[in-house]
Amino acid sequence: MRASDRAYAALRDDIIEWRLLPGTVLAEVEQSARLGISRTPLREALSRLTAEGLTTAGGRGVVVTDISLDDIDELFELRETLEGKAAALAALRGDAAVFRALQEELLGAPALLNSPDPNRHDYYELVGRLDTAIDAAISNSYLAQAMRSLRVHLVRVRRLAADDQARLTAAAAEHAAIAEAIAAGNPRLAEAATTVHLHRSLSHVKAVHASAQKEPHG
Repeated sequence: MRASDRAYAALRDDIIEWRLLPGTVLAEVEQSARLGISRTPLREALSRLTAEGLTTAGGRGVVVTDISLDDIDELFELRETLEGKAAALAALRGDAAVFRALQEELLGAPALLNSPDPNRHDYYELVGRLDTAIDAAISNSYLAQAMRSLRVHLVRVRRLAADDQARLTAAAAEHAAIAEAIAAGNPRLAEAATTVHLHRSLSHVKAVHASAQKEPHG
């Protein structure tokens, strides 16, 4: 892997996981030393992050972007349009057996999340497999690419509220309902189940974000 690709992947992960907080200045000398690369590949990585909207270049240099409540509203407006359509197309074009299997796994997800040692990594991996299955089922490369670009920002928003056990458990049931509707070949139900999930997710994320804005991230 090229040095610029490694730097991009490392910085992107740090931003999405909130290890690099909004407002952090990504100074070239400091980041080059931290990542063990020269400044040229670092600049390439920073340019890619800026193109994705994860950083912005200004007078202070390259800075990690903030996520405001307005940003969250806009992201979810786009998400409802794209994901609702994708779920409907997946119901029409997808392999029912694939989504029935995912539904069964999602119905078992609360056991992962509510065990004495909750396994959120496996849960997020399962949700990622549902996303991948929908992307494959819709047979529309442009729509799939648009959703992949959007998910970069959604993962960042999601991590903001990742520790809420009750919300994750409810979201697992909502994802199971989406998979069930797709498996049933019912596009209207699949789109409706997606809309319900997104509405509940948006309400929760905005509430958590508003609370987090009152305190420094830690």
